[in-house]
Amino acid sequence: VRLQAFGGGLVQAGGSLRLSCAASGRTLRDYAVGWFRQAPGKEREFVAYIRRSGDYMGYADSVKGRFAISRDNAKNTVYLQMNNLKPEDTAVYYCSSYKSGSYHNTRSYDYWGQGTQVTVSS
Repeated sequence: VRLQAFGGGLVQAGGSLRLSCAASGRTLRDYAVGWFRQAPGKEREFVAYIRRSGDYMGYADSVKGRFAISRDNAKNTVYLQMNNLKPEDTAVYYCSSYKSGSYHNTRSYDYWGQGTQVTVSS
């Protein structure tokens, strides 16, 4: 089972990026998925969550109104559209499959893949 986040890069403040999360060895459409990020020297923090069916999404206050999580179950992929990026959004972004508990908590997730670096310049 592997999860892979990709689509990161270097962007200027105010710019946009779209991250993708794909899975191999399992069907991602069977799971709710969360996006998290971790900046250097900081703990991993919750960014966004989407229910398996896609009918509910949750966001961290710091990204509400700027980021949008979505999924295409036919493509077995979850996306994170990031708009109006700020330097404080700079971090490695990870996706993970949800298992149980509060979706804001990293312990509520099981499989973590390699992250993708997002760097926002001022």
